[in-house]
Amino acid sequence: MRLATDESRDEELAGETIAAALEVGVTVFDTARAYGPGAAELGGGEQLLAGALRRCGAERSARIVTKGGMRRAGGAWIPDGRAKAIISDCEASLVALDGLPVDVYLIHAPDPRTPWRTSVRALARLAEEGVVRRVGLSNVNRRQLDEAFALAPVAVVEVALSLQDDRALRGGIVERCAELGIAVIAHSPLGGPRRAGGIARRRQLLEVADAHGATPAEVALAWLLELSPGVVAIPGARRPDTARSAARAAGLRLNPEERAVIGGAFGRSRHARHEPPHPPDGRSPRPRPGPPHPPDDAEVVLVIGIPGAGKSRVAEGYVARGYLRLNRDERGGGLRELAETLDEELSSGVQRVVLDNTFLSRAARNHVIEAAIGHQVQTRCVWLSTPLAQAQVNLVERLLERFGTLPAPDELRRLARREPGVLAPTSQMRALRELEPPSTDEGFASVEVMPFVRAEPAGRTRKGVFVAAAALRDPGWERALDGGDRDAPHLVFDWSPDGTLAALGPRVARLTAAVSGPVQSALCPHAAGPPSCWCRPPLPGLPLAFAREHDLDPSCSILVGAAPAHRTLAAALGARYIPVELQGHGRD
Repeated sequence: MRLATDESRDEELAGETIAAALEVGVTVFDTARAYGPGAAELGGGEQLLAGALRRCGAERSARIVTKGGMRRAGGAWIPDGRAKAIISDCEASLVALDGLPVDVYLIHAPDPRTPWRTSVRALARLAEEGVVRRVGLSNVNRRQLDEAFALAPVAVVEVALSLQDDRALRGGIVERCAELGIAVIAHSPLGGPRRAGGIARRRQLLEVADAHGATPAEVALAWLLELSPGVVAIPGARRPDTARSAARAAGLRLNPEERAVIGGAFGRSRHARHEPPHPPDGRSPRPRPGPPHPPDDAEVVLVIGIPGAGKSRVAEGYVARGYLRLNRDERGGGLRELAETLDEELSSGVQRVVLDNTFLSRAARNHVIEAAIGHQVQTRCVWLSTPLAQAQVNLVERLLERFGTLPAPDELRRLARREPGVLAPTSQMRALRELEPPSTDEGFASVEVMPFVRAEPAGRTRKGVFVAAAALRDPGWERALDGGDRDAPHLVFDWSPDGTLAALGPRVARLTAAVSGPVQSALCPHAAGPPSCWCRPPLPGLPLAFAREHDLDPSCSILVGAAPAHRTLAAALGARYIPVELQGHGRD
């Protein structure tokens, strides 16, 4: 990548680096359509590689891996998983490679705006039509791998993997690929440009390197390659000497003691369950232990779910039964530090612990499971399968409880940086996309799925009426009010980017003339695009703020609407939905 994207790139030196790699036996070259100096020069890396391979006479022996489905608008890296984008990128790559065949074509990264199945089916089409020899995935988790494997002949998975980044191990990617016969390409195998320099400062790594007459980077690569015969490392060499050094790493052999010393230097637990799937000496892999039998009633309970799922409430129930609660929002730090705290508490004699952060990925959960295994304590998982809409209601209620009002987008972003549990809608939606459903094969003794049940709002029994402003344009709106209580508080709500409450005045007056209860109006004036606030319908902010102000129970109320978003909002609130279209036009 950096041969083509660095501002200080030197094409002559890049060609010499590729030539040096070929001389010492390197056969796999990884590039991408997106590797170029800028958005106007996509394919620059592919053109550079093709030219160098032809000059060296290696166009037949080299195996080219390239990727598509990534835009570089404004210099940013933006996944584009649309089928037409993936196919178009592949065609452009073949042109840039000047006739050299693509051995493996990868989706550069999942696109959160495109259904994963759509992207994978486009990939399968390229394989079926023989456009490329093999296809694969890049930057995926295990759930995405399993979904894709059912739709396409996935031959390769490319993920970040190094001594500094073992998420692909903890998340089960390397193990799953070994089971399926899929090769793993480890990108950033020295930790990436920002962390690679730190390798040489690790005393333990230096000692092992000295014993082998090697460099610390070569030892780090050797450790990585011995994880599995299916692992291929792609260090980002930019000079001939670093290309030669990378090739030397393939000839190093580390003994178990050295591997343990190296792993310990980078914080890898002595209780790790993610051992190499296939030991390098050819022996059969060791069987993975099941969850240990706990002493007495000792256990660790991991409560997982998306933000707003209700994890705190469940954890409080365990605390009432004598469990110690560990939560990073209260203690600070990351999930890995929370697992270290768990290890300390179990060492001190604590036997029952509950943890209730999101723990969206298998990799994040693995730290907790490892710590418990080290103390012969089983880990049980409670998974809150709360629907997104109900989790959104919970987050809005939390905001109203803490701040008394709905923060505007700028304030919401500021609060999210310093206040635990405060999120923008897009952050919560991203968490849902990233969630990997828990499974006992991670090491859990059991996984309990807890369905969502909304508790009745304390002290709220009054009914209200929520009226979408658009519904008041239809002649049937007055008949729709017959389904509610005209003495109840009424809210007129709308979304109008850059609009004002004054513009709702005529509709508020129309409703006021038809009911005896108080009438208020509320408006979301925020821009279109990904929601940056909690007040744009069908997000539930406006009705929930009104309900809190008037002590209303939304689930006993009605919502009069005129669009699918209004129906969705009513379902989230638990309110009875009355469509004006049915009243005014005889249809829903």
